[in-house]
Amino acid sequence: MSRLITEELVLLDTDLGSTSTDVIARLTETVVAAGRASGFEGLYNDAVARERKTATGVPGGIAIPHCRSTAVLEPTLGMARLRPAVDFGAKDGPADLVFFIAAPEGADQEHLKLLSKLARSLVKKDFTAALRAAATEAEIVALVEQAVSPAPAAAPESAAGAPSAPAAAGAAGSAAASPGGPGFAAPGTPADSGTPAAGTPAPSAGASTRPTLVAVTACPTGIAHTYMAADSLVAAAEEAGVDLQVETQGSSGATPLDPAVIAAAGAVIFAVDVDVRGKERFVGKPVIQSPVKRGIDEPDVMVAEALAAAKDPNARRVVGYGSGEDSEFGASGGRESVGALLKRALLTGVSYMIPFVAGGGLLIALGFLLGGYDITDIADDVVLENSFANLPEGGLGIYLGAVLFKIGALSMSFLIPVLAGYIAFAFADRPGLAPGFTAGAVAGFMGAGFLGGIVGGLLAGVVARWIGSWKVPRWLRGLMPVVIIPLLGSIIASGAMFLFLGGPIAYASAGLNSWLGSMTGAAALLLGLILGLMMAFDLGGPVNKVAYSFAVAGLGAATVANQAPLQIMAAVMAAGMVPPLAMALATLLDHKRFSLAERENGKAAWLLGAAFISEGAIPFAAADPLRVIPASMLGASVTGALVMSTGVTSQAPHGGIFVFFAIGNVAMFIISIVVGTVISALAVIALKRYAVRGARAEAHADTARADVMA
Repeated sequence: MSRLITEELVLLDTDLGSTSTDVIARLTETVVAAGRASGFEGLYNDAVARERKTATGVPGGIAIPHCRSTAVLEPTLGMARLRPAVDFGAKDGPADLVFFIAAPEGADQEHLKLLSKLARSLVKKDFTAALRAAATEAEIVALVEQAVSPAPAAAPESAAGAPSAPAAAGAAGSAAASPGGPGFAAPGTPADSGTPAAGTPAPSAGASTRPTLVAVTACPTGIAHTYMAADSLVAAAEEAGVDLQVETQGSSGATPLDPAVIAAAGAVIFAVDVDVRGKERFVGKPVIQSPVKRGIDEPDVMVAEALAAAKDPNARRVVGYGSGEDSEFGASGGRESVGALLKRALLTGVSYMIPFVAGGGLLIALGFLLGGYDITDIADDVVLENSFANLPEGGLGIYLGAVLFKIGALSMSFLIPVLAGYIAFAFADRPGLAPGFTAGAVAGFMGAGFLGGIVGGLLAGVVARWIGSWKVPRWLRGLMPVVIIPLLGSIIASGAMFLFLGGPIAYASAGLNSWLGSMTGAAALLLGLILGLMMAFDLGGPVNKVAYSFAVAGLGAATVANQAPLQIMAAVMAAGMVPPLAMALATLLDHKRFSLAERENGKAAWLLGAAFISEGAIPFAAADPLRVIPASMLGASVTGALVMSTGVTSQAPHGGIFVFFAIGNVAMFIISIVVGTVISALAVIALKRYAVRGARAEAHADTARADVMA
């Protein structure tokens, strides 16, 4: 097994820039230069994307940026001791010790165990003190290798830099559930094999009087935060005189918590950024749930909250649908706001809908390309009555066009049911799927369209969640999620759509489509401008998704006589392409205004923008939002207005310039994008030159850029 860290991967007492992305960029360069990654761009983008999900700064002046990436050739640690320290989002201030963990997508279990063990060691003050005192790169390498080397099974005390007793106790019994869910077999032993299980009571007479808690920690990557949170919670529990066992649902193989331990626990702590696997094991337990980083930053507070919840009969509890228990979002606190729940539900529905729209829309566009616009009228007959051995009049092109068109149309027919079904799923989990899909199908049948799908999904989700909160006899609980909730939820939600809501919504949808079809001149230009502003406002966020959903929802209503939905789709796609293309152009026109990492991102942004991936501009917006976002909105709004006012159409809902065959008036489509791109690029350069945040800040930025260029 190759070494995780070498002297060439260590940077001591170095100024790597003023932001976390600057530091990640320099550490990425170090990893690439050492031959441990195939290229800068892929690793850097994956690391920055992970950093944006959850800041990796932890208490004690430490940061652990990390990611899995296909660009990584072998598991690697890059380390920097910064002068000056850089803010990585920790509550107690900037970090001067930074470990960059780069893991391949298919990293083996042994390497992942070592990486997680290093993360655990970083919560120990003696280890971090030794890192700060080390004089050479070789000393750093030796300290790290000592920290991740297997500890002797019989050693009661840890050497300097090795896992200390409280932390080892927490991590050793930690369990990482495998992707298979409950009942899975663990693919190996815990990383700290040979040490006591987490929170295992001592065999003393007084041990049984200590309060008992259980916890689950998990983060998207499952390498660092998962295990650091586990150790921090166990250490805090030890100080509070509490027995705590932790299940770490990360990358390092282990076993789930013993059901007897769960049953004996007074409460459960979920320090997670992803769904808890096997959550039904904890049904009925008082629960404290927070992001995984809070388990590192405030472990003592979470333990205290869990102890209080264990004594509170009205505490929020883990719920199983149809269990009769209080909702997870119960009245005792921690309720998700109505606005946040609504936003999450809508985005969930849209995210599941988009694959159907993208695939179906492109297939329909290919059908038109091969079979012409008349394919809409003859597709059914051609597909049913013909084959390769019996081609229709018009030949192979007509037959293939009809097949592709029909597949795409069938895919698009799922649009409203999928939207409604997964909106309901966001409210009520799996029991909400059947009522949601059914209500969506009713909305489509009644012509209520996109608006009807949203209303039906929301209604089905609320009803399913309400039914799931009923207190029912124990013998009936098993039938609730598979029979009672789907049956009653479908009757209530779909019945309401048929009897009360579907007709008015269908009438409103027809009026909206009629209005859109009649838009010309200034009205069309204004709509294009608004859609362009929305697409660039948050670059893939909720506002962007609302504009995109509005566009794709109308595709089904497009006809030869009503091209407005296709014009809206073209405006949205063109405007969404502008921000990444503009940032790419700006880095070419005035590269001195951008860091090395931004210039590298600019190279990738050409392709991302051309493919209609607005998120390609996010690295620029995250580093300088007050100048990048307004500039992006300016160019995107101009592009949207130009597309709408010149009658450009798009039969494809995604793909950018690569679906040129589905674009009507493709020359004007390209011209509009070029105009908006140039406007945004010049605007962001002008803002960076003249809209400075003060001479001192600009001088610091110039110095940092000079260091990067050197």
